[in-house]
Amino acid sequence: MKNFKLIIIILVIFLKTGNVLSETSLFNVNNVKIIDDLTRSNENLANQAIKKGFKELIDKVLLEKDLAKVENLKFNQIKSLVSYYQISESLENREKKNIEKTYNIFFDKSKVHDLFYKFDISYSDISKYEIFFLPIHKKDDELFIYNQNYFYIKWNEITKNELIEFILPLEKIEILQSINNYKDNLIKIDIRNIFQEYSKNNYALVIIEENKLGPNKIFLKTNIMGKNISKSIELEKNISNVDNFYEEIIYKVNNEIINLVKSQNLIDIRTPSFINIKFFLDKKNNLVELDNRIKKIDLIENFYVQEFNKQYVFLKIKYLGKINKIVDQLKSQNILLELKNEQWSLKII
Repeated sequence: MKNFKLIIIILVIFLKTGNVLSETSLFNVNNVKIIDDLTRSNENLANQAIKKGFKELIDKVLLEKDLAKVENLKFNQIKSLVSYYQISESLENREKKNIEKTYNIFFDKSKVHDLFYKFDISYSDISKYEIFFLPIHKKDDELFIYNQNYFYIKWNEITKNELIEFILPLEKIEILQSINNYKDNLIKIDIRNIFQEYSKNNYALVIIEENKLGPNKIFLKTNIMGKNISKSIELEKNISNVDNFYEEIIYKVNNEIINLVKSQNLIDIRTPSFINIKFFLDKKNNLVELDNRIKKIDLIENFYVQEFNKQYVFLKIKYLGKINKIVDQLKSQNILLELKNEQWSLKII
């Protein structure tokens, strides 16, 4: 009788789950602001919010080189990707005789996946990312690191985004010494010496060389997810407005770093992976609770029961991306995935 009940529970869970498990937030775009001038229909306003939301979505998850593949989709194609939308709030401005409406747009993960598959696009799965970051300004052979460094002072004032938080290190004598040791050849500097106390995090050093004659050069030295990546950029100087030129540098470098982070967190829809897992059953570790938590993990597409009894269930999980990413996402839902004696096991923490 107990085994019969167990079978019924498993069937209910997995028939209800179907092929789409994730109630993801990656493909949701919140706080889309639309101004209602009281002359347009609600449908017209919602369509504008969907267009704006789709643009925010692809800017968030796609590399620059892939944006052009989907930027010119017809609106009916974009709208077909939407599961539903919400109007979360409306703020009336009587003086301007309009209302600001805030929309939350929920895009269907499976349909977005199908779209990316069609255009052979890998997307980036990143949430809030922290980068320890130091811009060095070299002007007329003089170095500005902390004091009088426009880029150090203004960086987080000029550019902000939801994906990456740039954390500027506080002034330290050790950092100044490391930089001054290489002041004649900053390209050779070992960035591990700059970011010793942040070595387990992502970090970036940006060297901005401003020259009176010739092109201005920017050198990026980064370590993202343990991988050293370097890049150089040249920009023509806008002599008429130096502040605008400096802002252009900040925006350019900001976009380059975001693109580098995305490139190290790409998900290839065409190459899913599978993992076999043993899940021991008890009052805390039950399939209903496991199912509820796994639904919140975007990279897990579905899972299947391979074998079960009163003590445990053998599951096969289909997922996208790297296994360490799955481990982290499971941990965020208080699920521990461990490998012992060549056997993966799951338990709810």
